[in-house]
Amino acid sequence: MNYRDFLQKVIYHVIDPFIKLMISMGITPNAITTAGFVGNLFAMWFFLDAAMAFEESTCDPYILICLGGIIILVAGLFDMMDGRLARMGNMSSTFGALWDSTLDRYSELVTLFAICLIFIKAGWFWMGVTTFAAMIGSIMVSYVRARAEGLNIECKVGLMQRPERVVVTAVVAIISGCVSDLWWLAGGMILIAVLANITAFWRIIHCYKVLNGK
Repeated sequence: MNYRDFLQKVIYHVIDPFIKLMISMGITPNAITTAGFVGNLFAMWFFLDAAMAFEESTCDPYILICLGGIIILVAGLFDMMDGRLARMGNMSSTFGALWDSTLDRYSELVTLFAICLIFIKAGWFWMGVTTFAAMIGSIMVSYVRARAEGLNIECKVGLMQRPERVVVTAVVAIISGCVSDLWWLAGGMILIAVLANITAFWRIIHCYKVLNGK
């Protein structure tokens, strides 16, 4: 059992009682997916506020960054709960899978875009560029997998999949906010920018090998 499977089992053990409660209340997976996306919109709003605070010195931007990170972490739990709810409640659907994937991409883009603006407003231009590279890598990891699955190729290889990206973004934002140091946030964006793009090409190579084998 790899570390992702182990962590997933632990998290499922914690959230399963809440899942059963949701099933009894008639809450649908699509509603949970939408709630998680709304959470990420709130995180974006805090990050945008932090970006403006760096420029206008209206308030402490680091408090806003910390709050944004906490919200991303909570919204990430919703992202796990919707799939679990669909399976346990026998409510899986093709549209639900599409809705989940679409809102996942929007959630990542809006939060990383806001972090990009934080760096630009704080005078860290090249870190803004690096965060944009992280956005590209995040989208390409998902795109390559979707394209591969369209060719009937299972493609889940790589180091920086969505759960890892969410955790890294949330944790470094919280730490940056707590210690009032943007270098933690910068380190997280560098990590995602490098590993997400490596993962995207890793998946391309994986698909090439599979197709070449056929």
